[in-house]
Amino acid sequence: MPDRSSKPKRPVDLNKLAAAIVEAATEGEPEVEDTRDPAAVALGRKGGLKGGKARAAKLTPEQRSEIARKAAAARWKASE
Repeated sequence: MPDRSSKPKRPVDLNKLAAAIVEAATEGEPEVEDTRDPAAVALGRKGGLKGGKARAAKLTPEQRSEIARKAAAARWKASE
């Protein structure tokens, strides 16, 4: 009667078992080709690098304080 197990049988020989484990571990996902526009990627990165500094420069001290207060409250709420 055929074996109906869905799992493949493991080799009894330790060397064959080790080879099977290495083969299973090194089988990777196929590489996916990057279809993004390089110019758009560079532009998005440039905006991301300067975004936080530009936003902080526009905020008033009161606005920065309010943002910091909300962030601290969220951190304390998460740790409880």
